[in-house]
Formats: sequence, structure tokens, C-alpha cells
Amino acid sequence: MASRIEILNDGGLRSDGRRQYELRDIGIDFALQGHADASVTFQHGLTQVLVSVLGPHEARVRSQTAHDRAIINVEIHVAAFSTGERRKRTKGDKRLLELASTIKSTFEPVIQTHLYPRSQIDIFIQVVQQDGGLLSACINGTTLALAGAGIPLFDFLCAVSGGVHSTYPILDLNTLEENDVPHLTVAIMPRSERVALVTMETRLHVERLEEIFKLAVDAGKVLHIEMKSALQKRTRSLVTSLGDGSKIGHAKEFDMDEL
Repeated sequence: MASRIEILNDGGLRSDGRRQYELRDIGIDFALQGHADASVTFQHGLTQVLVSVLGPHEARVRSQTAHDRAIINVEIHVAAFSTGERRKRTKGDKRLLELASTIKSTFEPVIQTHLYPRSQIDIFIQVVQQDGGLLSACINGTTLALAGAGIPLFDFLCAVSGGVHSTYPILDLNTLEENDVPHLTVAIMPRSERVALVTMETRLHVERLEEIFKLAVDAGKVLHIEMKSALQKRTRSLVTSLGDGSKIGHAKEFDMDEL
């Protein structure tokens, strides 16, 4: 089936000027918002999300408390101006509930919830702007916000989307590309080399799955480098603000390589 838009031109460039395997620019801001324990504004291309983490704290509903672990609550809100359609999505919107459920189930095995029995961890995600890769942006932003809040993780979670146009695999799809080509989202745990999530909302030929999957895994490792670097930079700035900046150079980089 012919594409409705020009995904790849004769020069091998996509609609936004990128090449097949090129990722969009990433922006990470750890500025604290409100009463959250940690907040991260994660921007991937033109997609931007604000993730805030509260907790661990006492569970609001005692009947939902787990005696051996913390429960995770994920709520997603979408700004009415985040897309061109100006459609207001309510808290009970089916699409948002599915997205929140996916994020919750993806992070439950990654967060060391056993350290916080009978407690609750809240993850609030505000979608400011959408241009493709929303799920991966939410996962990456949540990873950084949890780490910023000091909540222990077994590993980073790094997510990216991939698709195929004709016979050409492409990475990190924008909205135009997501609407036109079959694609998937992959989330990996780079240190343990495990895959935490593979999700598809469109049909993808089985012969193309392995190639796109491998590319997405490699791209996830690149994202891990960027995310780890941003977290290290924030940690160093916090130590400096506490008056211990002079000791960083003698602490073997703070054992930050363990992140």
C-alpha cells in the first residue's frame, strides 16, 4: 500500500529532515514542580511530558495496601493544546487508562517495591505536547523522575519506537509517521540486557519484526547514555549545592558508573 505522505524522499531523508536511524533531540530538565519529591520535564523532539513522583507514602486506600511491597499509582493528564485536534481528554478516557496501565505494569518489576511495604508511590504524568513516541517519552521521563526521587530501581528503563516504511526500517517515529506506517515500542533494561516491554498497536510483518526490534534495542542503549549523563550532572550539582563539591574529584566520580 502506497504511503499517503512522503516518509522517505529520494535522498533518504524523512519529513523532519532526519535519516532512517536518527533519533530526535532529547531535552531533560530536573526542575522541581510543586510538592513533588522529584519532577522531570522530558522532551523528545516535539513531544514533551512532565513527570512528577510523590512517595513512598502511606497508601490512601487501606484496602489496596500490600503488606509486602509498595503499590504504584500512575495518572496521566493530557493538555488540551498538546495536539492539533484540541480534544480534551478526561481522566477516565480509555486511551489514557490503557497508557497508564501499560506504564504501571512495565515499572512494577523494575522498582524495588519490596523495600517499602504498606506504602504507595504516585507517578503523575502531564502531556504538554505530542508529536509521536508518547509512550516512550513517558517511560523515559518516569525512569528519571523515580531516580531523582531516590527510589531504588533494579535498572534503567529506556524506550524508543521503531517502524518500517516499505522495506526500510526507521527509528523514533513522529506523529505523521506513526499514523502511516506499522510500528512498535520497545523498552529495555540496558544493564541487565533484558526487555521490559514490546507493544504494537498496528500490524507488523513478522519478517520485519526482528530487524526493527534489534534497532530499537541499540537505540535504547544510546538513550541510556544520555539519560545516565543527565542524572549524573544533576547529582553533581546537588552535591555542589550542599557544599561538598570539592570532594567529588576525589571520590572516583562518586561511583556513578553503578547507575
